[in-house]
Amino acid sequence: MREYPKIIRLGERAILLEFEPEISLEILKKLLSLKRYLQEKLLKQDVEVTNTYNSLLISYVSPIEDAYGEVFRLFEEFKAAKISFKYQIRLFHIPVCYDENFALDLEEISRAKKLSKEEIIGLHSSVDYLVYFTGFLPGFLYLGGLPETLHFSRKIHPRQSVPKGAVGIGEKQTGIYPQASPGGWNIIGNSPVPLFDPTANPPCEIRSGDMIRFYPVSLEEHEKIKEEVQRGKFHFKIEQNG
Repeated sequence: MREYPKIIRLGERAILLEFEPEISLEILKKLLSLKRYLQEKLLKQDVEVTNTYNSLLISYVSPIEDAYGEVFRLFEEFKAAKISFKYQIRLFHIPVCYDENFALDLEEISRAKKLSKEEIIGLHSSVDYLVYFTGFLPGFLYLGGLPETLHFSRKIHPRQSVPKGAVGIGEKQTGIYPQASPGGWNIIGNSPVPLFDPTANPPCEIRSGDMIRFYPVSLEEHEKIKEEVQRGKFHFKIEQNG
């Protein structure tokens, strides 16, 4: 039986820790606990620790020498101490307009799934999504928890340009494009709220371990929220637990 994590040196400036090849809340909790531990222990070094669904990447600014041995030692300390950091879970409420002006692929999904558009919108906005990590684009949230009924294959031919704020479905996931970009997910709506601001600290307010809940808004409400954002008056509704 393979022992996890698998610790791999990647070139001169990075070390990868690979965990069980699955997407689950338990794996994420383990990753975030170890991530916090490594960040605290490596605080005096110029490193960045990044997580995905089931791995941690430790990136060094300068070439590393005995960092592999140090990371292995720190992991053994972490495991022996049975450390588990408690994260305060934050639930972000995010508005989505599912109007036909934005929902470019909602009709196609409706036909394929034999569900009305209202049923799809109801399902999509009925659950809380777990934020596993950000990637692909700055502020692009990889979310878990999409109802199985809404799982839908990515497009065979991706669009050359997907608008900022587009809310899409791709396979078992849903997400928001934080900026205009090429994309192959099926677009079912648009959110007018910013997910990434390079001038803010932090640039992305939502982090791994947080939760997302979408709520439907009308086209008129979408425009009002967009105006609030432009005036700097918009603030996420956030519930905190734990």
